[in-house]
Amino acid sequence: MAESDDPDDELLSRLGRGEPQAARELVARKLPRVLALAQRLLGQRADAEEVAQESFLRAWKQAPRWRRGEARFDTWLHRVVLNLCNDRLRAPRRRHEQATDELPDAVDPGATPEQHHADQRMSQRVAAALAALPPRQREALVLFHYQELSQAEVAALMGVSVDALESLLARARRSLRATLADGGLP
Repeated sequence: MAESDDPDDELLSRLGRGEPQAARELVARKLPRVLALAQRLLGQRADAEEVAQESFLRAWKQAPRWRRGEARFDTWLHRVVLNLCNDRLRAPRRRHEQATDELPDAVDPGATPEQHHADQRMSQRVAAALAALPPRQREALVLFHYQELSQAEVAALMGVSVDALESLLARARRSLRATLADGGLP
């Protein structure tokens, strides 16, 4: 058995043995990031919840066969979420839909109602600009900036070189800046 530094190995072993508490711990540990990733890519909370549910079902099924040391579980889970999101985005019913759900945002309890409204409006504009990016640029940006993965991790997940990832990120940032400066989005 390969030696691993994966912090999820023990949890996966317990999950593979069918321990109900391990399933609860896995969901508690990973759900916020899985939901955030799916919602940023899909723009719809309901779709993100369905992707999260399917991702955890796949993890549950994979756990008894998980081979320690071959891959980090977090990397594998991100890939599952990305694949499920991409499948949904390619589906015919989604091709012409615009993302309308706003991304969850942190509320500043000291903000005035006007500031809260301005922050909410900016959050909606950023979500719309993000949704308007080409899928690979959106994926790169979300994984790197929102999921806070390293460039090497993102490049591996996306199956590209670090140089190619840097190019995707640069194009995505330019597009976001141009779209937000344009003011054409809601």
